[in-house]
Amino acid sequence: MAKNFVSNKDETVRMFKNDILEFFSRVHFTVPLYIYLPVIGFFFYRSIFFFSLTAGKISEFILFGIAVWTLTEYLLHRFVFHYQPKSLFGQKMHFMFHGVHHDYPSDSRRLVMPPAVSIPLAALFYFIFQRFLGGIYVTPFFIGFIGGYLFYDITHYAVHHFNMHSKFWLAIKNHHMKHHYLNSTKGYGVSSPLWDIIVGTNFPAEVKKK
Repeated sequence: MAKNFVSNKDETVRMFKNDILEFFSRVHFTVPLYIYLPVIGFFFYRSIFFFSLTAGKISEFILFGIAVWTLTEYLLHRFVFHYQPKSLFGQKMHFMFHGVHHDYPSDSRRLVMPPAVSIPLAALFYFIFQRFLGGIYVTPFFIGFIGGYLFYDITHYAVHHFNMHSKFWLAIKNHHMKHHYLNSTKGYGVSSPLWDIIVGTNFPAEVKKK
């Protein structure tokens, strides 16, 4: 695989002169769990005890939320994180949001989304979905959506730093490693190659030698 990174060690580059901004640009991979697992619990509570939704209806909208997250993950990664702006300011913003990760892919403190970014985005998505689904059904839907996001964040950290043994996880890791080290214009799905397969941005199948 071609070398298209600055360093593959667990190190990074400073992004902000301000120490406070620099501090909040780095995050331990468990932080999203502390923030969003209570949120998921809260929405479960509201679904069951406040709206009295059936287990079937809750399950249905959770699955719907997970499905929508998989598409959101793909679209954000492909069209937002990999957008190449022409202005100097735009290029700096791109580097802060995603370019730094491709330059330093093994930096353990910049593998999950900082809360300063993820919380406003989560709130924005919630109000968008509430407008379309209403106040009741958005509740179990958001369990699935946030659950999908957590799976994405933790998976992203895991494929860069955990030793994978099962065929499933090795396939997920191999897909993302190809995105980093082979061709960054393919393989936009991090937690799943589903939309890469559907849309046609998956990597060509490897030809087995006879």
